[in-house]
Amino acid sequence: MATTTPKRRIKDNPRAATAVLSVLGYVLVLGTFAGLFPYPEIERATVDLLSHAIAVVNTVALAALLLGWRWIRRGEVRKHRAAMLTAFALILAFLALYLVKVGGGGEKAIAASGAVYYAYLAMLAVHIVLSVVAVPVVLHAVVLGLSHTPAELRDTVHARVGRWAAGAWALSLALGIVTYLMLNHVYGVEEYMAASAVLLVGRR
Repeated sequence: MATTTPKRRIKDNPRAATAVLSVLGYVLVLGTFAGLFPYPEIERATVDLLSHAIAVVNTVALAALLLGWRWIRRGEVRKHRAAMLTAFALILAFLALYLVKVGGGGEKAIAASGAVYYAYLAMLAVHIVLSVVAVPVVLHAVVLGLSHTPAELRDTVHARVGRWAAGAWALSLALGIVTYLMLNHVYGVEEYMAASAVLLVGRR
């Protein structure tokens, strides 16, 4: 009697694999926000450092995502696959950094008011909603891409799902980068410089 390998099971049931991975991701994030998982407390200087690292990771991920989109339109499947897997790996790195930041109590508020404050909140809200909604869509595209050959993918929903995944993912990343710049380098400059000064003095 032939045994079914894990890869074969995923290939035959990509939606089930996507659902399981999506639930695990949501549980990890929601559990972190609810304080169900232990994280070390972090100082303000570490919060800033994590914020900068997250912004770099997201910027490179966005660049990889856009390159992957460009390459598939040109029919360069290998480059597309490499770019999308790079972007996905970077998103996993972002998730690890973000959970440490949130779990360690590293949330910050923007030092702005009026129209700027509400514009920031609107962009942040869209960023968060897209991040949540994109999880199963992105995972489904990745699961299909990893479990099928390029020829087999033509008979799946990979291309259609991938377009939605790439669009939501790219917009979410772009808005995340904009809100980071507003929070840390436009309206939080004085607070950031003060925290940096404390860090530098502490190292002497």
